[in-house]
Amino acid sequence: MRIAVIDGQGGGIGKVIVEKLRKGLPEEIEIIALGTNALATSLMLKAGANEGAAGENVIIYNVDKVDIIMGTVAIIAANSMLGELTPAMAAAIAQSPAKKILLPVNRYNIEVVGIDKSEPLPHLIDRAIRLIKV
Repeated sequence: MRIAVIDGQGGGIGKVIVEKLRKGLPEEIEIIALGTNALATSLMLKAGANEGAAGENVIIYNVDKVDIIMGTVAIIAANSMLGELTPAMAAAIAQSPAKKILLPVNRYNIEVVGIDKSEPLPHLIDRAIRLIKV
């Protein structure tokens, strides 16, 4: 199984996702860090991703070659992350046949109904990883 973790800006959320994936899943599962910038990719690689790269073409090229895509809901919103996530990236991610497990981080004017807003982000990441284990 191949899991792509997509993050941008500071890469902090992607770093936590990769750390928890690495701790919670068998070593044979390949984790690929796809950053909208080099800093985000670097943090995800340091957290334990098998490989990684950054940029628009990297994301567009790789999202069809993984089984699962993880990130915040912003990764399917054009021009999110202060414009780092381009419309082409958002379209490629949304159209990928990979299963998408998205964290409902409440930014970018996207509200996901039915989410417990008091639950801290690390707990949401734990719940997301349990979806992969099933």
